[in-house]
Amino acid sequence: MATNADTSDTLRRDPSPVHEPAAAGPLIALVCGEDSGDQLGANLMTALRERFPGARFVGIGGTRMQAQGFDSWYDMAELSLFGLAEVIGHLPRLLRLRRNLLARLVAARPAVVIGIDAPDFNLGLERRLKQAGLRTVHYVSPSVWAWRERRAAKIGASADRVLCLFPMEPPIYARYGVDARFVGHPLADRFPLRPDRAAARAALGLPADAPVLAVLPGSRMSEIHRLAAIFLAAARRAAAAVPDLRIVIPTANAACRTAIARELAAAFPPSATRLPSPVVLDGRAHEVMIAADAVLLASGTAALEAMLAKLPMVVAYRVAPTTYRLARMLRLLKTDVFSLPNVLAGRRVVPELMQDACTPAALADAVLALLRDPAQAAAQVAEFERLHLLLKAGAADGAAGAAADVVGELLRPAAA
Repeated sequence: MATNADTSDTLRRDPSPVHEPAAAGPLIALVCGEDSGDQLGANLMTALRERFPGARFVGIGGTRMQAQGFDSWYDMAELSLFGLAEVIGHLPRLLRLRRNLLARLVAARPAVVIGIDAPDFNLGLERRLKQAGLRTVHYVSPSVWAWRERRAAKIGASADRVLCLFPMEPPIYARYGVDARFVGHPLADRFPLRPDRAAARAALGLPADAPVLAVLPGSRMSEIHRLAAIFLAAARRAAAAVPDLRIVIPTANAACRTAIARELAAAFPPSATRLPSPVVLDGRAHEVMIAADAVLLASGTAALEAMLAKLPMVVAYRVAPTTYRLARMLRLLKTDVFSLPNVLAGRRVVPELMQDACTPAALADAVLALLRDPAQAAAQVAEFERLHLLLKAGAADGAAGAAADVVGELLRPAAA
């Protein structure tokens, strides 16, 4: 496998396409560009090997996939870029990498090419591979349910089959004649249906009986800059109203922790001695969600994780005012609800305070309602259990089955 240091040399050599030798099992190509995709790919490889014991796997993958014998032609980190400026700065290299990868895949003629997430890179690659006569699958549908639904048609031009994590997605693709399958969500397989709250509190060193509020203002710096001050001001209001309330803030990385620490100094100054100081943790978000009584969080994947942890929640979000007005004006948003629990339920199960409604007072009132009204919290939890069962479909096995069908369609004529 190429490393960060030698990938540029590999690209400059412009390697000639390599024909993979024939073997007992099919050649399956996987292309992923980030850590979450590496985990999906590793699980998918395990499930595919149960169907094709002699299968060989090539393409681009990370350490988890390589530990299972994956032959990564390039370093996965080459695709792990975030932010417009960062992508633009590396665009010539990314285009060269995709061109070289395309040539190698066309020459190797795998039974199927599975692009795992990374739609900006993979969908363009898949479209060219499909035009070259290869079978393609895209694993993890972009959020066509939320905005720009018509993207479904373009995605169908890239992938022979789209594997969806949510049950409301295949009907959208069906409207555009695209073969899409719901395979279940991998997170639903990771969380127990009834988490052990006492064990999570013990592991985090939290009191067994004190009320605990988790605060998650986002994992991106832009989210923290927009939301942390508002969330922490709301948390302080809640702490002033609820005796012994413990506030716990898990952070995604060191940069996020530093940014949140700055906001904490303003929201909880030393003069506020009667209020317990919030606990800031490095990572451990899932444990915090299981341990807490309620959470205030930014809309996104964290809402799904909190749902699976059976944690009553208040969801809030803000974007730049111009961005929000433009999206509304152009009707890019296709839903009146934003958080995944509400989208999955088809109704407002959890409070959503978006844009101008996202204020410290409004957030504090919503959090206090959950902490003071056990019936309201219990109603959320009951719906979360139902939705968990809906998503718990054995994601890796479902994805492998849907991909294996495509492989089988290619192999059956030869076997006949």
